[in-house]
Amino acid sequence: MTSPSADSPAFERDVVVVGGCGRVGLPLAIAFAKEGQNVAAYDLNELTVKTVNDGTMPFDEPGAEEALREAVDAGRLVASTDASVVGSARHVIVVIGTPVDEHLNPDPNSLPRALSACFEHFRDGQLVVLRSTVYPGVTALIERKFAEGGIDVDVAFCPERILEGHAMEELYSLPQIIGTRTESAKARATELFGVLADKLVYTGPEEAELAKLFTNVYRYIQFATVNQFYMMANERGLDFEEIRRAITQDYDRAKHMPRAGFAAGPCLFKDTMQLGAFNDNNFALGHAAMLVNEGLPLHVVSRLEEKYDLSTMTVAILGMAFKGGSDDTRESLSYKLKRILTFKAGEVLTTDPYVTTDPELRPLDEVLEKADLVIIATPHPDYRGLDISAPVADVWNLFEQGVRI
Repeated sequence: MTSPSADSPAFERDVVVVGGCGRVGLPLAIAFAKEGQNVAAYDLNELTVKTVNDGTMPFDEPGAEEALREAVDAGRLVASTDASVVGSARHVIVVIGTPVDEHLNPDPNSLPRALSACFEHFRDGQLVVLRSTVYPGVTALIERKFAEGGIDVDVAFCPERILEGHAMEELYSLPQIIGTRTESAKARATELFGVLADKLVYTGPEEAELAKLFTNVYRYIQFATVNQFYMMANERGLDFEEIRRAITQDYDRAKHMPRAGFAAGPCLFKDTMQLGAFNDNNFALGHAAMLVNEGLPLHVVSRLEEKYDLSTMTVAILGMAFKGGSDDTRESLSYKLKRILTFKAGEVLTTDPYVTTDPELRPLDEVLEKADLVIIATPHPDYRGLDISAPVADVWNLFEQGVRI
């Protein structure tokens, strides 16, 4: 079989993003389209595809909607549920990662299974880029799948490391890791991501897979360290934030110490469990971080129980997204806090200025009017300066004062 070159006119598009209407894939698709590339976003969600084709963002990402509308109007970006679109581009970027199951075990075969729906549409001469976090060795598994299927493609693992809410900036400003096994894949991935990033960093695919996992797990452990300090101070009636300010003021070696708060979201916990499984569950540091971070909501409630009879109180939770300024509720510990309080408190009310997908959310004014106790669960900037008459439990120190818990 004669393989067409990467420059073959048989490819009508430059880039197809598989999973391209999600929080990782869509900003990437928009960025490539903004740089003049002809891009398709392949996604199974019909409603989301229609929303994107209407030039509307299906989620909040600052700076993305105007760029999306311009790309759609110019015909440089189209979204589709048709799997055959995968065969239309010389570069196929896959943003499907490795999940963990209900037993916290990663499923390395999830990505091959997901690709099976469109596998027949891949073509000789394409560059296939894996972008989301995968279990170490999945890139090699995908390479074998293509070889066994008789499809001559180059494969690279080029992880995304963007901070949600800053994608349209960081896709350009952050160094891009290029993990490849062959010179051909390296050259093609360099050409592809050189359109966006000024600095490229080269590794093998397995090193790149671990670089992505190590990055997320390192942050998770950092948050756990601070949260453990926070709980230690609380147990002794001391003000952790006062301690943190004393440590970080004009002291370079500690200036990046984060504040205490709920460490959540779709990546940090999941990737810590993946790394533990990769190391045969010999990962005491990661598992300890999980216990600390996942235990913080219960710590908060337990400390409040020492001060109040929660069973007689209406407790308001302000913020259900997993991070401040976001509408993303995936793996948010606010919902864990809600479950605990639903059992212990008289009534639990929730509100969030960004989240639109939770029918149980109520307007902020209504929640504050009824609340006997308020918990700041997500540090949305909208909450700064609020006039709250009820006691406030402020894990994030957003108010810089409140009930010490």
